[in-house]
Amino acid sequence: MTLPKAARLLAPLAVLTLAACGGGEPAPEGPAVVQAEDAWCRPTPNAVLVGGCYVTLLSSRNDRLVSVASPLSQVVEIHEMRMDGDMMRMNPLENGLPLPAGETVQMRPGAEHLMLMTLSAPLAEGDTVPLTLTFQDAAAVTVEAQVRQPDGAAADHGAH
Repeated sequence: MTLPKAARLLAPLAVLTLAACGGGEPAPEGPAVVQAEDAWCRPTPNAVLVGGCYVTLLSSRNDRLVSVASPLSQVVEIHEMRMDGDMMRMNPLENGLPLPAGETVQMRPGAEHLMLMTLSAPLAEGDTVPLTLTFQDAAAVTVEAQVRQPDGAAADHGAH
């Protein structure tokens, strides 16, 4: 079957138009965007200069938290807690924390968390800790973590 002359002339134009409009293929995704919420740190007792912080992250695309910085600590590490036989072990995540697209990743006590290794001063309840979160793909995010007791913990530890 032979196409009419007009159809033969218009066919390449239709292909070019479809290609320019995406031709039904999905548009490339934009850059990853990470939301950070509920950032908090534990108070440090007895002038201890090491502290733990937690934050909830949600990424629009697969990404990874690769580093964290704070003006209150020379070193901030991303850690995990895991059972090794009968022992609970804390280890730095050398490759960062994976953030699967659309899944909430909640750092919490006894799981993934941030360790401020060399605080310039102890953290007192009511203080805030600036944390700059750096991701593999998404733009960095800075949060103000509230220093507080974990939910459900007694606020008064004066007897300890």
